Amino acid sequence: MSLILIAEQVLNGLQFGVMLFLMAAGLTLIFGVMGLINLAHGSLYMVGAFAAAAVAGATGSFLLALAAALAAAALAGVLIEILVIRRLYRAAHLDQVLATFALILIFSEGTRWVFGSFPLFLDVPDALSGPITLPGGIQYPVYRLTLIGIGLAVALGLWWLTARTRIGIQIRAGENDREMIAALGVDISRLYTIVFALGAALAGLAGALVGAIQSVQVGMGEPVLILAFVVIVIGGIGSIKGAFIGALLVGLTDTLGGIFLPELFKLFMPADAASQTGSALASMAIYILMSLVLIWRPSGLFGARA
Repeated sequence: MSLILIAEQVLNGLQFGVMLFLMAAGLTLIFGVMGLINLAHGSLYMVGAFAAAAVAGATGSFLLALAAALAAAALAGVLIEILVIRRLYRAAHLDQVLATFALILIFSEGTRWVFGSFPLFLDVPDALSGPITLPGGIQYPVYRLTLIGIGLAVALGLWWLTARTRIGIQIRAGENDREMIAALGVDISRLYTIVFALGAALAGLAGALVGAIQSVQVGMGEPVLILAFVVIVIGGIGSIKGAFIGALLVGLTDTLGGIFLPELFKLFMPADAASQTGSALASMAIYILMSLVLIWRPSGLFGARA
């Protein structure tokens, strides 16, 4: 296997990882600050993708499509938080799971009613189409490279927001002692709405960006939601840094495992059996990784120790 192929797969893993980070960052903020298990987070990913596809189809502008994805997902997040989630903060986690699972069904059927059951397609903008030649002669799609850059920029922006701004201080304080910051005069309801809208906007942005390389369809958010939960368990609940590192680990493990494990088994097994065994093990690799991390550090890589 050539070094160029290995480098391409590493880049694919990074691209997958940074898109998972956009999902996981919002999810870990919501859980860390609010203590809320939000199964509907994947639906916000889907909302962003459909809003982007609809606006791009109407205007032909990819930038307007991204803006629409951010706005639609954030607005949906605010409405969900005000109308539903506020009633669940003091509820048991089972109640939160059931309520947000109901939201998945509502969003799925509502989206199918508005857009139909057939997938939509979001075209890559002309300026970002085609490959670019990287050092070493690697031909890699410009759009996927742009996704990596956007993900890294968002990660840096979230670090700045949480570490260098007043709202970031409130978010970090809310993770540790929400009653105390409420007693100090912070409007906790407003803070929760801001955090939920921010998490929703990140999910919508991820859906829009990925929608240009995959089909936009009803239910597209649920598989990504499962991986996002794996990411925050590995990285540590409530940690943006943990979400970023965990997302990269999951992205690289999933991508490289699917390519290299079948090749590894071919060294001592027949080709057909090696492909089946390697593919099966590759599909379990991220969960094996999660198990190993939890055995070593039950709170996750950057989670607070109990």
